[in-house]
Amino acid sequence: MNGEKPRARPVSEEAMAPNSKASAPSDHAAFVAVINAFADDQRVTPPGSGRRFGDRHALKVNGKIFAMMSSKGDFVVKLSKERVSELIRTGRGTAFDPGHGRLMKQWVVITAGHGFWVPLAREARQLAD
Repeated sequence: MNGEKPRARPVSEEAMAPNSKASAPSDHAAFVAVINAFADDQRVTPPGSGRRFGDRHALKVNGKIFAMMSSKGDFVVKLSKERVSELIRTGRGTAFDPGHGRLMKQWVVITAGHGFWVPLAREARQLAD
């Protein structure tokens, strides 16, 4: 390569086919919409561009994840602690536990409808800079 990071590019639903029975196909279509929302953002590294397992389902800026599909098939974003608390309080999200029994204060599983995914991913992207 010429030293440039891979650019996010539009992806099809088939390219992000579910690998977990925990996710509904509509969740994967919604995640494809999130990925495609950042297709023109040259600073966003798209899913599938890293070496680690989690890289296959995460959007990153400067090597840091800001939005992802968890191994359980949940859409998760990194926001401020206050914003996470607000989303949980209003019933639009739940606390994120990556599996070791400790909740991550700046990460939230979005339980609100798919219509919230792109706007919250954009909000997370802004904070990732």
